[in-house]
Amino acid sequence: MKTQTETVHASGSVTRTAGHKPDDIHVSFEFFPPKNARMENQFWASIRRLEPLNPDFFSVTYGAGGATRERTRRTVTRMVSESRVAPAVHLTCVGVDKPGIDDMARDYWNEGVKHIIALRGDPPGGMGEDYTPHPDGYAYGSDLVAGLKSIADFEISVSAYPERHPESADWQVEIDNLKRKVDAGAARAITQFFLTGDTFLKFEDRVRAAGIHIPIVPGLMLQPDYRRLKCMARMCGVHVPEWYADLFDGLDNDEDTRLSLTSSVVSELIAELHDEGVRHFHFYTLNRAELAYAASRVLGLHHCIQDNA
Repeated sequence: MKTQTETVHASGSVTRTAGHKPDDIHVSFEFFPPKNARMENQFWASIRRLEPLNPDFFSVTYGAGGATRERTRRTVTRMVSESRVAPAVHLTCVGVDKPGIDDMARDYWNEGVKHIIALRGDPPGGMGEDYTPHPDGYAYGSDLVAGLKSIADFEISVSAYPERHPESADWQVEIDNLKRKVDAGAARAITQFFLTGDTFLKFEDRVRAAGIHIPIVPGLMLQPDYRRLKCMARMCGVHVPEWYADLFDGLDNDEDTRLSLTSSVVSELIAELHDEGVRHFHFYTLNRAELAYAASRVLGLHHCIQDNA
């Protein structure tokens, strides 16, 4: 893979050019909190498989309306003591008043969790339902970011939407919302998943043109079940190209081929983004290590295991 650098001009335009510095690849991996003993074993096996790649962090999700709050907390606090990779915990505005969220944040800080992925969160009924802020809570993601920064010097990541959030009326609304989160103290934005490189690159150009210069990290989905991916895409407003649907047509009962095709598609997407200068990648693992590990090898990260052996 060739190395490229990105120059953001005063006008906001972006030029990507070939460079000569060695690659500086950063990866992170997202998990959800396991809910039974079998899933717990799979979760920790995945953590151990991916730890030697030296990711920037492992993130742990927080269910709609805080549905997994206690499992999320137990998972990340155990990670603090049992993993050499720092955890990042998801925290949302939904269903909790400000004192409740502030108490959770202080507890996380005191337990050694210094990185929060701050999200508005989905309505308790799921995407597509009307969102109503808690009357005594943080209304939106930007409010949550500001509140967290007032409690402690958290590292804060936020969300971004390369195809616009389903509730955003237009691109101006979308970019203004991201800018509010950055102005409140966000250190990076991690995107919703997407399936074509142009989708991310055009979004990145929009963000830079708006004067936003924090890292925009592409979130890459490792979902080999096309039916589930299509359902997630529909809820999140993610476009599924016709070629992608054709690729998985008729494979509902053929997991091996689906895994192989998912690895191939994600590898091609990584290579395209890398060639355009992208150096940070966030993987939605679904608590499985196989595809995440394979994607990391595409980026050359297996060499760090040899180097550290």
